[in-house]
Amino acid sequence: MHSNFSDGRSAPEEYISPALIAGLNEIGFSEHLNLFKDPQDGNLDPVNISQYINHIEALREKIKNIKIKIGLEVDYFAGKEEATRAFLQPLPLDYVIGSVHYLGEKTVDLGPEFYEGKSIDRLFEAYFDSVIKAVGSGLFDIIGHCDLIRIYGYKPASDMGPHYRKLAKAMKHNNVAFEVNTNGRNRPLADFYPDRRFLYIFREENVPVCVNSDAHMPSRVAQYFDEAYELLRYIGFTEMAVFNKRVRTMVPF
Repeated sequence: MHSNFSDGRSAPEEYISPALIAGLNEIGFSEHLNLFKDPQDGNLDPVNISQYINHIEALREKIKNIKIKIGLEVDYFAGKEEATRAFLQPLPLDYVIGSVHYLGEKTVDLGPEFYEGKSIDRLFEAYFDSVIKAVGSGLFDIIGHCDLIRIYGYKPASDMGPHYRKLAKAMKHNNVAFEVNTNGRNRPLADFYPDRRFLYIFREENVPVCVNSDAHMPSRVAQYFDEAYELLRYIGFTEMAVFNKRVRTMVPF
């Protein structure tokens, strides 16, 4: 979930009640962090990292009827792995989500104009290559919206199955989880990430999964979770990943 420490619309406290009403046992905040671009409205300024962590820790001490986890959603940039690791290593985080938003100097989710006049097949291939590099970096516990490149509904002409297979194998090899991100339903794509047609590949490769709302407002906490879990059960998943102090355990659902 994202609060007003990054691009969320509400203070962290306002996400508690919807989570309890939804019957959740735990929640996690995952503010956007971009270490290598100028601070933007949608990202937590790195100089404010202590303020964020202290706030969530205080909230965790105050609220005892639900577990509150502290995380970050960190933009991956090839060649910046060691600097990223040095920044993250001392932080008392429960998990780190790695995300690829940038292809070159632009983000793939800024608007459909990014795609105009470009080869969709090549964009998809470049995006998957970058995500696989993120997986292999050793920086992340979870990869966020692993096919965000789908956000505006553009579809490559070629079969993407081999790309999902390569990605899933890399996740398994590097012990990284993937998420079913239900917020894709609120985007122009109007469906989950990753593409449900290829979820069976992650199951066949035995990649650990978690279900995340990527909520940017309290009303979207646990949104579409019932559908997501039903889909995962249908595919053959029986357990999900949870994190504590960067250690993953699997719990049945």
